[in-house]
Amino acid sequence: MTTSRRLADRKIQKFQKNITKRGSVPETTVKKGNDYPVGPVVLGFFVFVVIGSSLFQIIRTATSGGMA
Repeated sequence: MTTSRRLADRKIQKFQKNITKRGSVPETTVKKGNDYPVGPVVLGFFVFVVIGSSLFQIIRTATSGGMA
């Protein structure tokens, strides 16, 4: 057997293995986990800004007598 024939046979065997594996793919390729799209620091900063601004607005409304 020549070298090219051996390489061709090896590639054919590898291809045949792939054909028999068809259809045995997991249903989803996305890993399921509790990963958040933003980091905890960004989330904490966002909560701080939202709660802080709402508290500031409440205090401002209370000191102005409820009139905007």
